[in-house]
Amino acid sequence: MRGAWWQGGEANRGPHSHPLSPAFLSAGLGVLASSEPYTLPMTSSGWEPRLDSPFPPGPSTGSAGTQVVAEPSKQGPKNPRVSSVTVQLEMKALWEEFNQLGTEMIVTKAGRRMFPTFQVKILGMDTLADYALLMDFVPLDDKRYRYAFHSSAWLVAGKADPVTPGRVHFHPDSPAKGAQWMRQIVSFDKLKLTNNLLDDNGHIILNSMHRYQPRFHVVFVDPRKDSERYAQENFKSFIFTETQFTAVTAYQNHRITQLKIASNPFAKGFRETDSDSWTVSPRALLSIPARSHSSLSPCLLQGPAEQEKEALSPSKESRAGGSPERKATCPESQQG
Repeated sequence: MRGAWWQGGEANRGPHSHPLSPAFLSAGLGVLASSEPYTLPMTSSGWEPRLDSPFPPGPSTGSAGTQVVAEPSKQGPKNPRVSSVTVQLEMKALWEEFNQLGTEMIVTKAGRRMFPTFQVKILGMDTLADYALLMDFVPLDDKRYRYAFHSSAWLVAGKADPVTPGRVHFHPDSPAKGAQWMRQIVSFDKLKLTNNLLDDNGHIILNSMHRYQPRFHVVFVDPRKDSERYAQENFKSFIFTETQFTAVTAYQNHRITQLKIASNPFAKGFRETDSDSWTVSPRALLSIPARSHSSLSPCLLQGPAEQEKEALSPSKESRAGGSPERKATCPESQQG
């Protein structure tokens, strides 16, 4: 295994990447670095993807049976304060709906929030112990993709681009007592994705047209002076295969655009003002053929007023024509 998540100081940069004590920030954690392709754990008898999978066959597409809680294998013995921790993915049905179509997440130079937002319910923590919660993103494979509009499917376009700097995103409330984490749903609504290799805001850096698997980590903040010796025992990782996605600077699959409009609360303003495009229920949009997509407003998702300008703008990469991706029709929602 390679170095830890924060190799090169990446975990300590940005407003939501906290420089926490060596009690858990230790190279001994031994978790795969973000630059390494992640191999999904086998959850059924084979590696075959869903019949309706928009991606080519391969181990990275996951199996037909998605677990409610998935834990990477080979984590080794764990401290009792993390061994009993379980995590439930919120909005699981929505994530699965996106996953069946092939989830896409917008990346921009300034950084863009995810929708659906990664939210979890945590159980089994020691109520009096301190924990840090964090996320990272690992490549699903070593390939770059392109979208074939005639077949509505993703195709392999070649080898992956050079790996982006590996970063982690600490939940801004870290560290906190187990009682606080378990009291309510934990939301990573401040996490942003960028394709800016020189980003100095602590955002997660991804390559556009590459596929990624988000990972969620629970870290016990060990108060012992020699806590680095126990670093590998003090964390537990969770992976939900339905949250994997393709990073894009513009949506490629029009059905993804429609589903984001139908399910994102920040699209309410568009649905109320553009009545001609909403003569049927939002979910019925998913059956609209591609040729009808041009009737939709080029700006479909709006965030709060202070973020409206960014929410209404496609990424600069798309506007400049510097990417082979289709022009954006609906940028990612800005929440929070």
